[in-house]
Amino acid sequence: MTHTNPDTPRVVLETREVVKTYVLESMEVNALRGVDVAIREGEMVSIMGPSGSGKSTLMHIIGLLDRPTSGQVILEGEDVSQMMPNELAALRNKHIGFVFQAFNLLPRTSAVANVELPLVYGGVSGTERTKRARAALERVGLGDRLGHTSSQLSGGQQQRVAIARALVNDPSIVLADEPTGNLDSRSGVEIMATLQELHEQGITVILVTHDDRVARHATRIIRVFDGCVAEDAQVADRILAAEEMAAMQAEGDGE
Repeated sequence: MTHTNPDTPRVVLETREVVKTYVLESMEVNALRGVDVAIREGEMVSIMGPSGSGKSTLMHIIGLLDRPTSGQVILEGEDVSQMMPNELAALRNKHIGFVFQAFNLLPRTSAVANVELPLVYGGVSGTERTKRARAALERVGLGDRLGHTSSQLSGGQQQRVAIARALVNDPSIVLADEPTGNLDSRSGVEIMATLQELHEQGITVILVTHDDRVARHATRIIRVFDGCVAEDAQVADRILAAEEMAAMQAEGDGE
Protein backbone atom coordinates (compact mmCIF):
# COMPACT_ATOMS: atom_id res chain seq x y z
CA MET A 1 0.00 0.00 0.00
CA THR A 2 1.27 3.49 -0.89
CA HIS A 3 0.98 6.08 1.87
CA THR A 4 0.69 9.80 1.05
CA ASN A 5 2.50 12.20 3.36
CA PRO A 6 -0.30 14.32 4.90
CA ASP A 7 2.10 17.30 4.99
CA THR A 8 2.64 17.19 1.21
CA PRO A 9 0.39 19.76 -0.55
CA ARG A 10 -2.11 18.29 -2.98
CA VAL A 11 -1.60 18.48 -6.73
CA VAL A 12 -3.88 21.19 -8.17
CA LEU A 13 -2.82 20.92 -11.81
CA GLU A 14 -1.28 18.03 -13.71
CA THR A 15 -0.51 17.03 -17.29
CA ARG A 16 -0.08 13.37 -18.20
CA GLU A 17 1.63 12.42 -21.46
CA VAL A 18 0.34 15.60 -23.11
CA VAL A 19 0.95 15.79 -26.86
CA LYS A 20 0.05 18.79 -29.02
CA THR A 21 0.39 18.53 -32.76
CA TYR A 22 -0.39 21.30 -35.23
CA VAL A 23 -0.91 20.76 -38.94
CA LEU A 24 0.58 23.63 -40.95
CA GLU A 25 -0.26 23.25 -44.63
CA SER A 26 0.79 19.64 -45.25
CA MET A 27 3.33 19.44 -42.41
CA GLU A 28 2.82 18.24 -38.84
CA VAL A 29 4.51 20.22 -36.05
CA ASN A 30 4.90 18.46 -32.70
CA ALA A 31 4.76 21.35 -30.24
CA LEU A 32 4.55 19.09 -27.16
CA ARG A 33 5.79 15.50 -27.04
CA GLY A 34 4.41 13.66 -24.01
CA VAL A 35 4.74 16.29 -21.26
CA ASP A 36 4.25 15.27 -17.62
CA VAL A 37 4.03 18.13 -15.12
CA ALA A 38 2.52 18.26 -11.62
CA ILE A 39 2.01 21.52 -9.73
CA ARG A 40 1.10 21.44 -6.07
CA GLU A 41 -1.06 23.81 -4.09
CA GLY A 42 0.84 26.90 -2.93
CA GLU A 43 3.86 26.38 -5.18
CA MET A 44 5.53 29.16 -7.18
CA VAL A 45 6.75 27.53 -10.39
CA SER A 46 8.44 28.98 -13.47
CA ILE A 47 8.02 27.40 -16.89
CA MET A 48 11.04 28.41 -18.96
CA GLY A 49 12.18 27.87 -22.49
CA PRO A 50 13.43 29.67 -25.59
CA SER A 51 11.16 30.74 -28.45
CA GLY A 52 9.79 27.64 -30.19
CA SER A 53 10.43 25.35 -27.21
CA GLY A 54 6.76 24.60 -26.57
CA LYS A 55 6.41 26.64 -23.38
CA SER A 56 3.68 28.89 -24.81
CA THR A 57 1.76 25.84 -26.05
CA LEU A 58 2.09 24.29 -22.58
CA MET A 59 0.84 27.53 -21.02
CA HIS A 60 -2.21 27.56 -23.30
CA ILE A 61 -3.02 23.97 -22.36
CA ILE A 62 -2.57 24.30 -18.59
CA GLY A 63 -4.46 27.61 -18.76
CA LEU A 64 -7.36 25.79 -20.48
CA LEU A 65 -7.03 28.07 -23.51
CA ASP A 66 -6.38 25.06 -25.76
CA ARG A 67 -6.85 21.28 -25.66
CA PRO A 68 -4.14 18.65 -26.11
CA THR A 69 -4.08 16.37 -29.15
CA SER A 70 -3.69 13.47 -26.71
CA GLY A 71 -2.93 12.97 -23.04
CA GLN A 72 -4.69 14.30 -19.96
CA VAL A 73 -4.96 17.64 -18.17
CA ILE A 74 -6.17 17.25 -14.58
CA LEU A 75 -7.39 20.41 -12.81
CA GLU A 76 -8.43 20.10 -9.16
CA GLY A 77 -8.75 16.32 -9.62
CA GLU A 78 -10.94 16.54 -12.73
CA ASP A 79 -9.89 15.47 -16.24
CA VAL A 80 -10.59 18.54 -18.40
CA SER A 81 -8.65 17.39 -21.48
CA GLN A 82 -11.54 17.09 -23.91
CA MET A 83 -14.08 19.47 -22.45
CA MET A 84 -15.96 21.78 -24.80
CA PRO A 85 -14.80 25.43 -25.13
CA ASN A 86 -17.73 26.80 -23.08
CA GLU A 87 -16.98 24.33 -20.27
CA LEU A 88 -13.30 25.29 -20.32
CA ALA A 89 -14.22 29.00 -20.22
CA ALA A 90 -16.33 28.46 -17.10
CA LEU A 91 -13.50 26.53 -15.40
CA ARG A 92 -10.94 29.19 -16.35
CA ASN A 93 -13.09 31.92 -14.86
CA LYS A 94 -13.49 29.95 -11.64
CA HIS A 95 -10.01 28.47 -11.11
CA ILE A 96 -7.38 30.46 -13.03
CA GLY A 97 -6.42 34.12 -12.89
CA PHE A 98 -4.37 35.35 -15.86
CA VAL A 99 -1.69 38.06 -15.97
CA PHE A 100 -0.35 38.91 -19.43
CA GLN A 101 2.66 40.86 -20.66
CA ALA A 102 0.41 43.40 -22.43
CA PHE A 103 -1.82 44.03 -19.32
CA ASN A 104 -5.00 43.70 -21.50
CA LEU A 105 -6.84 46.49 -19.68
CA LEU A 106 -9.68 48.55 -21.16
CA PRO A 107 -7.94 51.92 -21.71
CA ARG A 108 -10.70 54.42 -20.85
CA THR A 109 -12.13 52.39 -17.99
CA SER A 110 -11.36 52.80 -14.28
CA ALA A 111 -9.17 50.38 -12.38
CA VAL A 112 -12.19 49.14 -10.42
CA ALA A 113 -14.23 48.50 -13.59
CA ASN A 114 -11.32 46.63 -15.19
CA VAL A 115 -10.98 44.39 -12.14
CA GLU A 116 -14.74 43.75 -12.08
CA LEU A 117 -14.76 42.21 -15.58
CA PRO A 118 -14.37 38.52 -14.61
CA LEU A 119 -17.21 39.01 -12.11
CA VAL A 120 -19.43 40.48 -14.83
CA TYR A 121 -18.90 37.29 -16.85
CA GLY A 122 -19.62 35.29 -13.71
CA GLY A 123 -22.98 37.01 -13.17
CA VAL A 124 -22.04 38.63 -9.82
CA SER A 125 -24.26 41.55 -8.72
CA GLY A 126 -23.01 45.14 -9.16
CA THR A 127 -22.58 45.94 -5.46
CA GLU A 128 -20.71 42.71 -4.75
CA ARG A 129 -18.53 43.21 -7.86
CA THR A 130 -17.40 46.64 -6.71
CA LYS A 131 -16.74 45.44 -3.16
CA ARG A 132 -14.58 42.55 -4.36
CA ALA A 133 -12.75 44.65 -6.96
CA ARG A 134 -11.86 47.31 -4.38
CA ALA A 135 -10.56 44.62 -2.00
CA ALA A 136 -8.42 43.08 -4.78
CA LEU A 137 -6.93 46.47 -5.68
CA GLU A 138 -6.16 47.18 -2.03
CA ARG A 139 -4.46 43.78 -1.85
CA VAL A 140 -1.96 44.85 -4.56
CA GLY A 141 -1.38 48.30 -3.05
CA LEU A 142 -3.67 50.32 -5.32
CA GLY A 143 -6.41 51.27 -2.88
CA ASP A 144 -5.74 54.94 -3.70
CA ARG A 145 -6.06 54.46 -7.48
CA LEU A 146 -9.53 52.94 -7.73
CA GLY A 147 -10.96 55.52 -10.15
CA HIS A 148 -7.85 55.99 -12.28
CA THR A 149 -7.90 54.90 -15.94
CA SER A 150 -4.98 53.08 -17.59
CA SER A 151 -3.62 56.34 -19.06
CA GLN A 152 -3.36 57.76 -15.53
CA LEU A 153 -1.30 54.79 -14.27
CA SER A 154 2.32 53.78 -14.77
CA GLY A 155 3.15 50.48 -16.47
CA GLY A 156 3.84 48.84 -13.12
CA GLN A 157 0.53 50.09 -11.72
CA GLN A 158 -1.33 48.82 -14.80
CA GLN A 159 0.20 45.39 -14.28
CA ARG A 160 -0.89 45.45 -10.64
CA VAL A 161 -4.45 46.23 -11.80
CA ALA A 162 -4.13 43.16 -14.03
CA ILE A 163 -2.97 41.10 -11.03
CA ALA A 164 -5.95 42.37 -9.00
CA ARG A 165 -8.23 41.34 -11.87
CA ALA A 166 -6.60 37.88 -11.80
CA LEU A 167 -7.29 37.62 -8.05
CA VAL A 168 -10.87 38.90 -7.95
CA ASN A 169 -12.51 35.48 -8.47
CA ASP A 170 -10.33 33.95 -5.73
CA PRO A 171 -8.71 31.48 -8.17
CA SER A 172 -6.68 28.46 -7.08
CA ILE A 173 -3.98 29.37 -9.64
CA VAL A 174 -2.49 32.64 -10.94
CA LEU A 175 -0.86 32.13 -14.35
CA ALA A 176 1.50 34.98 -15.30
CA ASP A 177 2.82 35.07 -18.88
CA GLU A 178 5.99 37.22 -19.16
CA PRO A 179 4.52 39.57 -16.49
CA THR A 180 7.53 41.94 -16.52
CA GLY A 181 8.10 41.91 -20.29
CA ASN A 182 6.74 45.44 -20.91
CA LEU A 183 8.16 47.03 -17.77
CA ASP A 184 11.34 48.86 -16.77
CA SER A 185 13.58 47.04 -14.29
CA ARG A 186 12.27 48.82 -11.15
CA SER A 187 8.61 48.20 -12.05
CA GLY A 188 9.50 44.61 -12.93
CA VAL A 189 10.97 44.04 -9.48
CA GLU A 190 7.82 45.51 -7.89
CA ILE A 191 5.63 43.09 -9.86
CA MET A 192 7.79 40.13 -8.87
CA ALA A 193 7.53 41.27 -5.24
CA THR A 194 3.73 41.31 -5.56
CA LEU A 195 3.69 37.80 -7.05
CA GLN A 196 6.03 36.52 -4.33
CA GLU A 197 3.74 38.04 -1.68
CA LEU A 198 0.78 36.19 -3.19
CA HIS A 199 2.81 32.97 -3.09
CA GLU A 200 3.61 33.59 0.58
CA GLN A 201 -0.14 33.96 1.18
CA GLY A 202 -0.64 30.44 -0.19
CA ILE A 203 -1.68 31.15 -3.78
CA THR A 204 -0.33 28.84 -6.49
CA VAL A 205 1.65 31.00 -8.93
CA ILE A 206 2.87 29.81 -12.35
CA LEU A 207 5.28 32.08 -14.23
CA VAL A 208 5.90 31.58 -17.94
CA THR A 209 9.09 33.30 -19.07
CA HIS A 210 12.17 33.10 -21.29
CA ASP A 211 14.14 35.19 -18.75
CA ASP A 212 16.31 33.19 -16.35
CA ARG A 213 16.40 36.03 -13.80
CA VAL A 214 12.60 36.29 -13.71
CA ALA A 215 12.33 32.49 -13.46
CA ARG A 216 14.60 32.44 -10.39
CA HIS A 217 11.99 34.35 -8.36
CA ALA A 218 10.07 31.05 -8.20
CA THR A 219 10.90 28.09 -5.98
CA ARG A 220 11.00 25.61 -8.86
CA ILE A 221 11.83 25.83 -12.56
CA ILE A 222 10.47 23.55 -15.29
CA ARG A 223 12.62 23.94 -18.43
CA VAL A 224 10.97 23.05 -21.74
CA PHE A 225 12.99 22.28 -24.85
CA ASP A 226 11.87 20.82 -28.18
CA GLY A 227 8.42 20.08 -26.78
CA CYS A 228 9.71 18.06 -23.81
CA VAL A 229 10.49 18.76 -20.16
CA ALA A 230 14.28 18.99 -20.19
CA GLU A 231 14.64 19.74 -16.47
CA ASP A 232 12.39 20.10 -13.42
CA ALA A 233 14.26 21.24 -10.32
CA GLN A 234 14.05 23.34 -7.19
CA VAL A 235 15.72 26.77 -7.34
CA ALA A 236 18.94 26.78 -5.33
CA ASP A 237 19.66 30.52 -5.68
CA ARG A 238 16.19 32.05 -5.48
CA ILE A 239 15.92 35.80 -6.01
CA LEU A 240 13.83 37.65 -3.41
CA ALA A 241 12.22 40.74 -4.93
CA ALA A 242 11.82 42.46 -1.54
CA GLU A 243 15.62 42.36 -1.14
CA GLU A 244 16.06 43.71 -4.68
CA MET A 245 13.69 46.58 -3.87
CA ALA A 246 15.56 47.39 -0.66
CA ALA A 247 18.87 47.43 -2.57
CA MET A 248 17.39 49.76 -5.21
CA GLN A 249 16.09 52.04 -2.47
CA ALA A 250 19.49 52.12 -0.75
CA GLU A 251 21.18 52.87 -4.05
CA GLY A 252 18.74 55.72 -4.70
CA ASP A 253 19.29 57.16 -1.22
CA GLY A 254 23.03 57.02 -1.70
CA GLU A 255 23.02 59.14 -4.84
